[in-house]
Amino acid sequence: MTETPQRQGNTTEHLLTTPHGSHPYTASAQWQTLFENDEPVAELFHVAYTIGDQDPAQRPITFVFNGGPGAASAYLHMGALGPRRVVFNSDGSLPRPPVQVTDNGESWLSFTDLVFIDPLGTGFSRMLTKDKEKSAKSDEKPAEKPGDKPDDSAKKFWTVDRDLNALGEFIQAYLSTHHRWLSPVFIAGESYGGFRVAKLCRKLQQDYGVGLCGAVLISPVMEFMLLEGNDYNLSGWATVIPSMAATAVYHGRVDTADSPMTHGAKAAEFARKTLIPLLALGRTAAAEDQQRVFGQLAELIGLPPEVVQRHRGRIDIAVFARELLRQQQRILGLYDGSVTAIDPFPDRVLHEGTDPTLEGIDRLFTGAINSHLRSTLGVNTTLTYNLLSFEVFKAWEFLPESDYRQGFVGSVDDLRVGMALNPYLKVYITHGIYDLVTPYFSSNHLVDQMALNDELRSNLTLRHFQGGHMFYTWHESRRQWFDDMQGFYHQAAGK
Repeated sequence: MTETPQRQGNTTEHLLTTPHGSHPYTASAQWQTLFENDEPVAELFHVAYTIGDQDPAQRPITFVFNGGPGAASAYLHMGALGPRRVVFNSDGSLPRPPVQVTDNGESWLSFTDLVFIDPLGTGFSRMLTKDKEKSAKSDEKPAEKPGDKPDDSAKKFWTVDRDLNALGEFIQAYLSTHHRWLSPVFIAGESYGGFRVAKLCRKLQQDYGVGLCGAVLISPVMEFMLLEGNDYNLSGWATVIPSMAATAVYHGRVDTADSPMTHGAKAAEFARKTLIPLLALGRTAAAEDQQRVFGQLAELIGLPPEVVQRHRGRIDIAVFARELLRQQQRILGLYDGSVTAIDPFPDRVLHEGTDPTLEGIDRLFTGAINSHLRSTLGVNTTLTYNLLSFEVFKAWEFLPESDYRQGFVGSVDDLRVGMALNPYLKVYITHGIYDLVTPYFSSNHLVDQMALNDELRSNLTLRHFQGGHMFYTWHESRRQWFDDMQGFYHQAAGK
């Protein structure tokens, strides 16, 4: 019986041609070992893109990861930041098969080196078995089994703190191995990756001695209590209203001449000043006040008044996604409300289909990242690339056993401490306005509650774009964001 091929990283040379110039660069796809008590326990797969003809003390370096938890970095890698990207339609909608990959004219490689990290259990990142640990000590790469998946020993990494420490250990070791301690260091993360970024703004500086120039939070979830409203937490109902309002304008369900962004801003004022006070009154609210406010809400978000009345002004995103275009027998994507799909079960009370903006994109990114890593970058492994691991997601421990607090985990306090520790740190928070899962107004609301003094508040930028959770799949939004980030990096790196 023959052994399966060993996993083997690779380093290759390429040329990126963009409207902003040509950039020869080095791509290095490798595994980096994590240690516990000086013993190797796991290896994180990563892809680094570097431009070597510039002074590393002047050239920024950005460590990038996605969220989930359980998502590999392929979404940002092949969707927006890397030198190659998946082709979407201009409005971010899904193209027909087969997958197409093209040069990325808006790659951040134009102004920063990039290191895309796959957290443990995602991508090609795996725990080491005892045999592999022995091989790691001797720098000998062991053979892999086809379809190798995370084992139970990886679960200790699937907690908030151990995950953050793994990223901190990786970044510290990478800076040492590649002599980049004097480079301007940035971190960027999407969704739960934005949560990681907020936490790491404190942890990297406080525990790992890594001074940050900038932090980019992309469609972040920073406080989990805002992800879902209930009878006792009213903020979650209010913070999603502007995204619903913007989505309703996009689909022509609101009688207004305002743009989706402008209409969303009006809905934000309504949510703060009118909806929350009414909901806070509970059963003591006068019937005429309820009828008036619920009628205003229905007009803002394009739903029938009877639907808003039935749900007492507490509109779940699944209800909104099902009801807005019900007469057309279409449903909305939760991660991008501008995307619609045929409702496969229009006669059932509850929606029982899939989310077109979550499951629908897997075929694109799975094909793109496997082709890029295995064919373009020459990675040789029989491992399965775990794009989005629900095994990791379901096993994730959000609150540590030693933390006796109850409730939801959050990261805004860590972001505030990180900004106070380093008053030069620049922070950029961005969303797509049609994202119903991590709505943009949640971040606006949280920033308003942070009580930053004028000096620190000037270091924080909020900017939102047309599109959903991955707004960068919209061509114009990606271009606008690229221009924004060039300026942000120039300022944050002190150039």
